[in-house]
Amino acid sequence: MSKNLTTREEDYSKWYNELVVKADLAENSGVRGCMVIKPYGYAIWEKMQAELDRMFKETGHENAYFPLFVPKSMFEAEEKNAEGFAKECAIVTHYRLKNDPDNPGKLIVDPNAKLEEELIVRPTSEAIIWSTYKGWIQSYRDLPLLINQWANVVRWEMRTRLFLRTAEFLWQEGHTAHATKAEALEESEKMMNVYAEFAENFMAIPVIKGLKTETERFAGAEETYCIEALMQDGKALQAGTSHFLGQNFAKAFDVKFANAEGKQEHVWGTSWGVSTRLMGALVMTHSDDKGLVLPPNLAPIQVVIVPIHKTDEQLGEITIVVNELISEFKKLNISVKFDNRTTQKPGFKFAEWELKGVPVRIAVGPKDLENGTFEVARRDILTKEIVSKDGIAIYIQNLLKQIQIDLFQKALDYRETHITEVNSFEEFKDVLERKGGFVSAHWDGTAATEEEIKNLTKATIRCIPLNGVKQAGNCILTGNTSSERVLFAKAY
Repeated sequence: MSKNLTTREEDYSKWYNELVVKADLAENSGVRGCMVIKPYGYAIWEKMQAELDRMFKETGHENAYFPLFVPKSMFEAEEKNAEGFAKECAIVTHYRLKNDPDNPGKLIVDPNAKLEEELIVRPTSEAIIWSTYKGWIQSYRDLPLLINQWANVVRWEMRTRLFLRTAEFLWQEGHTAHATKAEALEESEKMMNVYAEFAENFMAIPVIKGLKTETERFAGAEETYCIEALMQDGKALQAGTSHFLGQNFAKAFDVKFANAEGKQEHVWGTSWGVSTRLMGALVMTHSDDKGLVLPPNLAPIQVVIVPIHKTDEQLGEITIVVNELISEFKKLNISVKFDNRTTQKPGFKFAEWELKGVPVRIAVGPKDLENGTFEVARRDILTKEIVSKDGIAIYIQNLLKQIQIDLFQKALDYRETHITEVNSFEEFKDVLERKGGFVSAHWDGTAATEEEIKNLTKATIRCIPLNGVKQAGNCILTGNTSSERVLFAKAY
């Protein structure tokens, strides 16, 4: 099944696009720039969602839901935010269609059904949420307010790619209000750490935690914390952001509280989110030329069992043994599929489940029944071994844990060999073109220099690493003084 997949070396972008479609994750829809997430892809997203939701609730957050539409005047209230998203907004102007008198069977917009105020289809929900918080917050006793929303958003992208950049996508957005600046900053950093923990422990993707530059910061934020990951083609991908909003939205929507002394103060805010973009990160971090490679913690099917048989009688005997094994797996919370289709040959099934990235494949035939063994294949390193039937469930449980560890380590090793320190602009350009990855370099701290480097090389400052060593130097472009290195990369 995977023989038609373009290789990563031939064309990484084409390989990615083909893999997302052929592995049944998603496909383009009848709406320009919008995707259909197929059941297998959605099952992975559901696992992501469930784990993140658990982590959010453990840190005291509650889920709510807010409207898809935002009145234009409300959207404009926080100027920087409105300006930052203005070019991507979809706008509703009318609320009714009618029959076209000149073209029977066709519909036209009813000019008499113009909205009194235009509605923005949410590109992000700060405006609608902060206008709501005004009625929810009166006193310090109402704080902190820790809310998360699972929703869809619309950003009218011109150039789209499945999962990585679509006009509509799924995400979660946290929006919190606090009594003090210190609490809000602590929340922003805490949620970045939650994202990092999820990316590393569940997605097996190592990330660098850092701060965005003022140019790359979320519109309306005073500080943006981020996690940055590195894909196999040497490009970076922003995997999650958490924003310290200061009092910007509280002032724009007049959200005040009475403190313990009875004095009125504006609250301090945060917002943070990850999206279905993580699906793209998952594909590009681990997968190979044969198809998807999924970490066991996120695989909808962790183990697939394929029977090898010539007769119905043999299949019946194999099924008895497999059903016993399945019940053992279920006790250990291992998700398993018995592919007993008689319409496809074992070779076809092997290729199909390889393409779909199932971490472990077990094959069992008449000889295995005689010998009391199973053939166990690992998807990540494409190895096979013969394993005794006795204690196999625990063996597979441990193997899944090992695959999760190995996938993370492989991605970490790749990243560590693709962080390169440079001290001149010539060296910077050479590393970007020849090797890619993160380039650690001095920058003079100005937006003008940042923009010029971007124009000359297409590389942007991905983050100012939080664990970076403060080390004086000279900007690679201007030669001006710099207090620390930042990480540049070409990015998705």
